[in-house]
Amino acid sequence: MERAFWLRAPGVCEIRPAELAEPGPDDVVVRTLYSGVSRGTESLVFRGGVPPSQHTAMRAPFQEGEFPGPVKYGYLNVGVVEQGPLTGRTVFCLYPHQTRYVVPAAMVTPVPDDVPAARAILTGTVETAVNAVWDAAPHVGDRIAVVGAGMVGASVARVLAGVPAAHVQLVDVDESKAALATALGVDFATPADAEGGCDFVVHASATEAGLTRSLELLAVEGTVVELSWYGDRRVKVPLGEWFHSRRLTLRSSQVGMVSPARGGRKGYPERLAVALELLADPAFDALVTSECRFDELPVALPRMISDEPSALCLRVMYDSS
Repeated sequence: MERAFWLRAPGVCEIRPAELAEPGPDDVVVRTLYSGVSRGTESLVFRGGVPPSQHTAMRAPFQEGEFPGPVKYGYLNVGVVEQGPLTGRTVFCLYPHQTRYVVPAAMVTPVPDDVPAARAILTGTVETAVNAVWDAAPHVGDRIAVVGAGMVGASVARVLAGVPAAHVQLVDVDESKAALATALGVDFATPADAEGGCDFVVHASATEAGLTRSLELLAVEGTVVELSWYGDRRVKVPLGEWFHSRRLTLRSSQVGMVSPARGGRKGYPERLAVALELLADPAFDALVTSECRFDELPVALPRMISDEPSALCLRVMYDSS
């Protein structure tokens, strides 16, 4: 009998037995090697903070149950195909935390040989970063700030570090994130010390103060690309003062839709392929800040959310058999 991680109710999680469907000819049976916990999104689900109006939009592809719970939720899973097409291949799938699962072969993506399986759990997060960079459309030599050094913000910063002659600063209230910025090859600043005059700012702190500071850092006619997901929280935005005089722009970006800047030429498979290609870069290893065994997840996830504010990705390790 397989096992799966469930949120029984907000703040209460457990491991339950999971029954596998009989695979069809176009299905694959995947044995999970690693899954990942994204502190931002999964903490929102953990505390029951998904607003009713967004229950449908927030559903993970293979979610079971409903918000706020009981619900089986997750979307960062890497495993090896044991049966069906692609047998023997390591694959990424938007599947929750579960020891084995059956899905259509079209729903898994082979992991390139030069990307370690343990790093490939970041695929979904780096895919979000790719979409944000497509939305931001950076230019050579741009001055850029990324406000919020969580998983998404850090991924965006690393992708933007590859823009020629760009000056990228990662901005966070936690000064210990300076080491993360160094590992990602970008500058670090606290909000008070961040340099202004930015051509664009990517905001990923999910805080009102972070969004305000992002607007303040812009040059005339600059743009804030808003990546934060606030759930059921209302946020005040300062649209007076310099917002109009500087002709600033605030625009949303989210992974559920391919950026219109690429939508006519690239779709979801192409975006996912770009993310996996980027993950050949070992710098992304800095995003994994803790590990646990699958059996430990009901204890490790609440601890990560409540006691480890600097945590990024929790990597969950599964038995080899």
